[in-house]
Amino acid sequence: MTAEQQTVSAPSQLESVERYLAVWNTTGDVLAKAVAAALTEDVTYVDPLADVAGHEALATLIRGVQQQFTGYEFRLTGSPDIHHQVARFGWELVSRTDGSAPVAGFDVVTFGADGRIRTVTGFLDRVPGA
Repeated sequence: MTAEQQTVSAPSQLESVERYLAVWNTTGDVLAKAVAAALTEDVTYVDPLADVAGHEALATLIRGVQQQFTGYEFRLTGSPDIHHQVARFGWELVSRTDGSAPVAGFDVVTFGADGRIRTVTGFLDRVPGA
């Protein structure tokens, strides 16, 4: 390696999980960039209410959830369980106003070779009206 070359290390798997959850709290013009930084181009996302593939479709899904739950943010619950190229972790959708959390679930993700998330399988444990 020459002095002009730099080595950029992939994020740790824990950092990738944290970055992914932060994407769900990212709004405006920077959302697309955040999605691209956290997830591979061929990302797939599936949960009981959605099934999308690719950056643009995932960003559209995230915008829709944000519109439905204005004033809420996603928060990690507990510590992610990570081994090999797979992680599972719990999360809640928490009101910034009163701390209520009407939606909760957990996701199982796989990591690409570059450390970004490649697949997301979501499970909903608590949803309003269910």
